[in-house]
Amino acid sequence: MGTLDYALSLQEMQDFTARRNEHTPDEIWLCQHPPVFTQGLAAKTEHLLWAGDIPLIASNRGGQITFHGPGQVVAYALIDLKRAGYFVKEYVYRIEDAVLKTLAHVGVTGHRVAGAPGIYVRPNAPFDHARLPSRPQLGQSAGLPDFTGLAKIAALGVKVSRHCAYHGVALNVRMDLSPFERINPCGYAGLATTDLFTIGVEVSWQDMADVLGSKLATSLMP
Repeated sequence: MGTLDYALSLQEMQDFTARRNEHTPDEIWLCQHPPVFTQGLAAKTEHLLWAGDIPLIASNRGGQITFHGPGQVVAYALIDLKRAGYFVKEYVYRIEDAVLKTLAHVGVTGHRVAGAPGIYVRPNAPFDHARLPSRPQLGQSAGLPDFTGLAKIAALGVKVSRHCAYHGVALNVRMDLSPFERINPCGYAGLATTDLFTIGVEVSWQDMADVLGSKLATSLMP
């Protein structure tokens, strides 16, 4: 869908979901957005440190605050979960799996972090295939995810209405990362954010959109 205004994409997803029925085919929309901060339903305003010239738009997805901008592949998965037979937890897992396989396509090892949806990489060793040490929580009393040695490369947020999911995942390919410094990404102060170019992968937006779209279609197939 090329470059798409975020507010327009949000309205179109809502309209698509409102008018679909049990026979409506699922769709995956691939696009990128002009610079915009978006916040989820439960987002706390203090996680926006400084907006500057970038607009902030309230969204109805889950999650906290994130940034979208050119050079980021945004994949919106409009899926009938009831028809597919997925609960939300499995749906999220399948989206993350598609991102992991997309990164593997260019030799990068992605990682999940317990308690923090999305996909992360080792910025200092992105091609290292070794598994992360077990790190369920950083301090059992704090109950916080452990991001030691990691940077976020893909953010995830979903909304479910009438058993149908929309929103999806954003994969950073080659973008201006500086706006992430104006927020606590996904609600975590100091969380590092990166993209494929920064960790040494030169690949076009279109190539990564094609791969991510294909991996999502396979992963989300009932």
